[in-house]
Amino acid sequence: MWSGPRNLSTAMMYSFGARSDFEVSDEPFYGAYLKATGIIHPMQKEILASQNLDSNAVANYCKGPLPDKKKYWYQKHMCQHMINSFPLDWAKSCQNVFLIRHPARVIASYATKREEPTLEDIGFLQQCSIFDKLGGTVIDSSDILQNPKLLLSKLCKAIDLPFDDAMLNWPAGGHKSDGVWAKHWYGSVWKSTQFSGEEAPLPVLSNKMFELCQKALPFYEKLRQHSL
Repeated sequence: MWSGPRNLSTAMMYSFGARSDFEVSDEPFYGAYLKATGIIHPMQKEILASQNLDSNAVANYCKGPLPDKKKYWYQKHMCQHMINSFPLDWAKSCQNVFLIRHPARVIASYATKREEPTLEDIGFLQQCSIFDKLGGTVIDSSDILQNPKLLLSKLCKAIDLPFDDAMLNWPAGGHKSDGVWAKHWYGSVWKSTQFSGEEAPLPVLSNKMFELCQKALPFYEKLRQHSL
């Protein structure tokens, strides 16, 4: 699952993680990305200490074998983590799904956790690049929230996976596979037990954030054309 930040990606991980036939992994390239770029994020030291920082080793891990002898494996990846020097060929053997969200919503949410995001921070450019290289299925978070069962059923059919009603609910309090950064980023989704319902109107952005939204929109609209 290729996503940007603040994009329903954790709720989707919890949805798939609620299935008995799935193992899930939370952003395995995060630490390697921080080390390679020198970018400073909240909980920097804890993240670097918690993960393998060698991108080639992480790529080999993502190839399999499947963990815990499960039938399926949900890997949650942030598109902005996949810098040009990181391997991507491993993903050619995967079912690649691209989770998109309107950039105004992404920016408004991201800016509450990390000030003054850039286009590179929010992943739209990288998401389009990865889609161009790998292809795959595109699904919009707003469509999921409007009708979770319908859209998740469509997604499962598109990737040749049986739908499971267990995907519609999960226990509050997070998942055992949450990254160490979860306590900074996942507060609201930890309180949830299901998808939250249709979203409010698009947020009003400040001038600087509006300009960032305008830069991100063409990438979102390109992928939106392919969405289920």
